[in-house]
Amino acid sequence: MNWQRRLYSWAWLLATPLVRHYLKKRARKAPAYLEHWDERFGSQLQPRAQGAIWIHAVSVGETRAAQPLVAALREVWPDAPLLMTQMTPTGRATALQLYPDAEVRYLPYDYPQAAQAFLAAYRPRLGVLMETELWPNLIHAAAEQKVPLFLANARLSEKSLNGYLKISGLISPAVAALSAVAAQTPEDGERLRKLGASEVEVCGNTKYDIQPPPAQLTLAGEFKSRIGRRRVMVCASTRDGEEALILDAWRAAAQELGDALLVLVPRHPERFDDVAALAESRGLRVQRRSDGAVVDSATQVWLGDSMGEAFAYFACGDLAFVGGSLLPLGCHNLIEPASVGVPVLFGPSIFNFKQAAALALAADAARQVANAAELIGAVIELLGDEDRRQSMRESALAFSGAHSGASQRMSALFRRKLEA
Repeated sequence: MNWQRRLYSWAWLLATPLVRHYLKKRARKAPAYLEHWDERFGSQLQPRAQGAIWIHAVSVGETRAAQPLVAALREVWPDAPLLMTQMTPTGRATALQLYPDAEVRYLPYDYPQAAQAFLAAYRPRLGVLMETELWPNLIHAAAEQKVPLFLANARLSEKSLNGYLKISGLISPAVAALSAVAAQTPEDGERLRKLGASEVEVCGNTKYDIQPPPAQLTLAGEFKSRIGRRRVMVCASTRDGEEALILDAWRAAAQELGDALLVLVPRHPERFDDVAALAESRGLRVQRRSDGAVVDSATQVWLGDSMGEAFAYFACGDLAFVGGSLLPLGCHNLIEPASVGVPVLFGPSIFNFKQAAALALAADAARQVANAAELIGAVIELLGDEDRRQSMRESALAFSGAHSGASQRMSALFRRKLEA
């Protein structure tokens, strides 16, 4: 262990009281942060089975993105158990929903002893870290215990690369210790090589491989029957600060919008009540998806206060806006609404989906807006132009289907490395 990693490990130990305080603070709005506490600190190591395919996906988006990759890996190793680890309660809940036969638990924080004990207890056949989960002690422990560990769906912005290079003595040896890296784009791959990765292959993005579940499309039909014949604008995965901007712009354009319904789906469930209060404070009539009732003709905002139903919300809409893009948060998954043939709108911040956004714009499947006022202006324009919306629907389906196959490429890469 070099001095940088030794210092990093000591920092984890010293920060433990702050970590515990953070979890308790988060638990004030999301009590699930206090559940399974011991797992986070390396306790409760009672594996259901050893030799699993282990997937670490930090939260909801990564857990969903792993679905087609898990299916591809199970084609290669059909008898292997599945172990899913997360860092957030919403990610854990998503894993329990999507992978009912898996063992689901939190990954311990990156204490050296916790990482070593976790791997020694579970002895996975292989491990997959989704997207940008670089935990130095975990990666080194995997190398020491000869657990093949891969970075999948890997992406790295120029800004993140520059940040990591400032602590290259800590990060670069860890990246170099990975068995292989499956990068989303050539640019991601080149940046990861600069960071120290030696085995890099550009495989694409598994999020293009996700198929809308039939049950979600059936649910979308139920939503449409509850809404009626009104035009629908879906704003999903919105983040704190974005809803206020959208609601203000929606209220200001109420006359032009007519009877159009705003379906607002916050990213985090602990904010459902806050977002409802935001809408009501602006004099807007709000109903909740959870009330099970028909949407009243006077309702202006239908709050999507449920988890795991993103495809159903998108599929019931005429247009979809993807949150995390009005504020500098990088945008959430814009491929999902496109995959159900819904024209996509997003804001200026797209660094998490830079390539997908560029491809969607080039395919005429999406439109980018500068702010909330421009967003609602685009909504008014497109809701009034059925031919334009139909053209964008067809383009959205073509865009989402044109870039599939990443999961199979990743599975083939991992198999080659294990058989080498």
